[in-house]
Amino acid sequence: IAQAQTATSPPSTAQSIFTLDRARTIAGGSSPSIESAAAGVRSAAAGRTIAGLRPNPEIQVQTENVAGSGIYRGTQSAETTAPLALPIELGGKRSARIAVADSRSARAQIDASIALADLNLRITQTYIAAAAAERRVDVARQQAEIAGNAFKAARTRVTAGAGAPIDQQRADVLRVNAEVGLERALREAAVARGNLERLVGQPVEGSLDLGWFDRVGGYGPTMPVDPSGTLALAAAQADLNTADAQVRLARSQRIPDITLSVGARRLSQTNDKAAVVGIAIPFPLFNNGAAAVSQARAEQTRADANRRVAIIEAEQAIASAQAELANSAATARSAGGPGLAAASEAARIARIGYSQGKFSQLDLLEAERTLAETRAAFTDALAAYHDAEARLERLTAPAPELGER
Repeated sequence: IAQAQTATSPPSTAQSIFTLDRARTIAGGSSPSIESAAAGVRSAAAGRTIAGLRPNPEIQVQTENVAGSGIYRGTQSAETTAPLALPIELGGKRSARIAVADSRSARAQIDASIALADLNLRITQTYIAAAAAERRVDVARQQAEIAGNAFKAARTRVTAGAGAPIDQQRADVLRVNAEVGLERALREAAVARGNLERLVGQPVEGSLDLGWFDRVGGYGPTMPVDPSGTLALAAAQADLNTADAQVRLARSQRIPDITLSVGARRLSQTNDKAAVVGIAIPFPLFNNGAAAVSQARAEQTRADANRRVAIIEAEQAIASAQAELANSAATARSAGGPGLAAASEAARIARIGYSQGKFSQLDLLEAERTLAETRAAFTDALAAYHDAEARLERLTAPAPELGER
């Protein structure tokens, strides 16, 4: 196990290890998705301010009895009116607008947390891919070294007349294939690290935390996770809250507003002044708001159905992720524990026996192939384990504590 987990060039200091937490921190400060989510929160806050504003008053200036004929020629009989009109909202429209804005502001905060959780998941999965690629480089380098030693042993046996020339040729082919496999693993590791650098937004200095990659936890049976309080359900509940507020707003808009106006009128002919008072009340003849209420209620029903669907999907996704996490952890422990130990010991015995002429080359090749496959399976199981762990973390991410307005 220790041989399979030994890095090629272990870091000299702990500061040279580029950890997953560091990658998350750096990416969170420069990610466009986080910037977009923060802008959404600011926009929702501005919308909340706008929703609380009252209608603006209106000043009107109107001149009558001008540019006519007779006594109305010119402006000698003009009547100038300058009223101030003040709309008055009825039916609780302002409080209903504020409720809608508050629910949208809460949704924006949840969206910001979702963006951060999604970014952390993406970074984690990219980090896992890079760490697995580096671990595969270690395995490929060990296999190349083993294949080189096997070729030397076969050549020595052929030179001493203890082996057939075909054994040397077969060992040479395996050596070349192992070197090609090492080159391929190096290229894949470079690509995986480059992907991580592009996601983080800066060069990745130092080695990755392969110690973290090699650790497997989660002993014992997994406990069911309640999806309530997670981001997915919080988003669905926020949508339902917005739909409820929209129904309230639609109902309030069925009540007509009134507009009060007060002003002064000046009569140019007598130079007298008089007060002007008025009131305007809309008459809902063609649009009484019933259709808007029906639309809002339909959106409310849809939001409630989506919330119930989100509960079912969250429960299924969490249960699947827990099962996959447990299965990959068991596979990793098996492949990296007794399985890898047995394969390593079998390969060691086969090498010694082949060099002493006790085993055939086919026995050696079979033992080496089993060891290589076990190491590869161990790396794949570790990657699957951490990926399932990251997805479970994303599924169970808690909803933020929303600020009160």
